Amino acid sequence: MTETTAPEALLRGAGLRVTRPRLATLRALSAMPHAETEAVIAAVRADLGEVSHQAVYDVLRALTEAGLVRRIQPQGSVARYETRAGDNHHHVVCRGCGSIADVDCAVGHAPCLTPQADHGFVVDEAEVVYWGTCPDCARAAATA
Repeated sequence: MTETTAPEALLRGAGLRVTRPRLATLRALSAMPHAETEAVIAAVRADLGEVSHQAVYDVLRALTEAGLVRRIQPQGSVARYETRAGDNHHHVVCRGCGSIADVDCAVGHAPCLTPQADHGFVVDEAEVVYWGTCPDCARAAATA
């Protein structure tokens, strides 16, 4: 979701009805990139009051299917969601605390990496996950 595009316009542009749970979910994801579902549910409930788990799951699925939200799931992690969708960026994940940060495309435009053998597939996206240690975990390890 871009800073200049109102969430209402994004929903309408994707052919989705504008609802309070959808707006609250987009607000939550804008404030918390790479959020786990439970964190999104907590943020939506803080915004709207009582909302069921299923309602938030349904909103996340609809937003993902519409291309407004991207679902990522690094190995060993629960699913996470972000509003930065459609630009074929990658992620770096801390092995210590699990924090995730965006990494712009490795080279050029999507899919930015060309497989040696595509087996007849039309490749339109490449997903790379870099693993390492975040600055906070590195500092903690150095002082331990």
